[in-house]
Amino acid sequence: MKILFLTHSFNCLSQRLFVELTHRGHDISIEFDINDATSCEAVALFQPDLIIAPYLKRAIPEAIWRKHTCFIVHPGIIGDRGPAALDWAIMLDRQEWGVTVLQANAEMDAGDIWAAEVFPMRLARKSSLYRHEVVEAATRAVLTAVARFQSGAYKPAPLDYSRVDVYGRLHPPIRQADRRIDWQRDNTRTIVRKIHAADGFPGVLDTLLGESYYLYDAYSEENLTGTPGAIIAKRHNAICRATVDGAVWIGHLKHKKDAESTFKLAATIALKDYLNAVPEISLDPFTAKSGNTYRDIWFERKKDVVYLHFDFYNGAMDTGQCERLRNTYLQVAASNIRVIVLMGGPDFWSNGIHLNHIENADSPAGESWRNINAMNDLVQSIITTERQLTIAALQGNAGAGGVFLSLAADYIFARASVILNPHYKGMGNLYGSEYWTYLLPRRVDVSCVHALTQNRLPISAQKARGIGLIDNCFALNPEDFKKEIVRIAEALAANPEFALLLQQKTQQRQLNEQLKPLQNYRTEELRHMELNFYGFDPSYHVARYHFVHKLPHGWTPRYLARHRRLSVQSGSKIQI
Repeated sequence: MKILFLTHSFNCLSQRLFVELTHRGHDISIEFDINDATSCEAVALFQPDLIIAPYLKRAIPEAIWRKHTCFIVHPGIIGDRGPAALDWAIMLDRQEWGVTVLQANAEMDAGDIWAAEVFPMRLARKSSLYRHEVVEAATRAVLTAVARFQSGAYKPAPLDYSRVDVYGRLHPPIRQADRRIDWQRDNTRTIVRKIHAADGFPGVLDTLLGESYYLYDAYSEENLTGTPGAIIAKRHNAICRATVDGAVWIGHLKHKKDAESTFKLAATIALKDYLNAVPEISLDPFTAKSGNTYRDIWFERKKDVVYLHFDFYNGAMDTGQCERLRNTYLQVAASNIRVIVLMGGPDFWSNGIHLNHIENADSPAGESWRNINAMNDLVQSIITTERQLTIAALQGNAGAGGVFLSLAADYIFARASVILNPHYKGMGNLYGSEYWTYLLPRRVDVSCVHALTQNRLPISAQKARGIGLIDNCFALNPEDFKKEIVRIAEALAANPEFALLLQQKTQQRQLNEQLKPLQNYRTEELRHMELNFYGFDPSYHVARYHFVHKLPHGWTPRYLARHRRLSVQSGSKIQI
């Protein structure tokens, strides 16, 4: 079938549905929902059999849903209606939630139901629940709904609140007053839940040091106490505020003074010199965790294997984080172990350099240069590891330089639900580094290298396995995936031929170095990157600005909007 996505952006759910439906043979084109006229034009150009709205912030125009079947993917249980569905579910501490695929009509979220799925809730950020539970449930529900639509025999069920199994209800928009934190009364769990419910967008509005900030990225703390509301500690990028029964770490802030010109920053960067008197309470990544607390880099050792975790917000890695991770990695590599497993974080493996922190720098070009070199130093350390075999275990999605960071490992495994974006061009034709010109051709053929880096489209873990980009993927939940990684890593460490495998690895690296030194790849890549950062073409800086400030799309890129490419090729003209 020809399926058109109408979506606010090409987010993680849109990407997952794109690869799943494409794999099933459907012809997919995408249009960003900019205004009614643009959406109507897209429908007229593509003439879809079905329209799917994975992520919208406004109603589909009546001119479209009157003539075409339109599936709305709503992140709520059957009967749930209104905005901020997942926010309310977290705020109200729901134990179970779901996703409903319904048909667009004149009443928001009240159309006939084509499919629905439920899932157990966990105490987690809204963004994390969305990327995992919501995306998985939505994928199952959409695939079910598409199959039912294709059959031509299925009749969707009208929403009926008289049914005893319909628990959802219409809820009002959530306001900052509903999210407000009372530091003198709210306990740690309540505060964490409120911040979790607003994570991603819009954040919880609060007062810090006499000014208004939106709070994001919260972690409970068991061992620190102080005057409720006071900033009592800092650790790397996060600050710690006391509560009535403990404390909470806050990783990211956004200043409210001028909302249009501000964006999320690490809390310690946002507050700058205001934290001079606040003590830095470090947490050694080599020390076992004692109770709930905040940490972004840590490791676990089991037998002859080290599992190195690096859980960075939204997968972005700034210069300091790259340097700390590399230092930790080098200490691990100097120890007497056989296998190093790079675990990334549960939500993201890595998305490469930190565009927000680059945008905030006095010299974004200079910080871009420092950040990419810090990433390169990390990748180079992994590539040249001689005493251990390395595994990249992708629990979550990866993009841009994060994909090539994973390719530095000897073996790569991923959850089957992982989406990879192994390209840079979408960020203002950025050339990219992280030794990708060395790492990518080692795994895929020349045609795949060109397609992956130039098409700017996501690929599934299954597709990545099929072309050799990764070694394998597993359709497992997060906990079972980690168990499988432990099994694989321990089996590799105990392999009777471990010494031979290590020898073959080092010999191949030596041969590659003789053919072309690793430094040459880096120098050539950075020559292009230097032009991106410092040259006359401002495309990278413009694209970064738009990305960081979340500016609304003015058009849909042609690599997504296939219907517009086809229209140009055929020379057709559409009357609206």
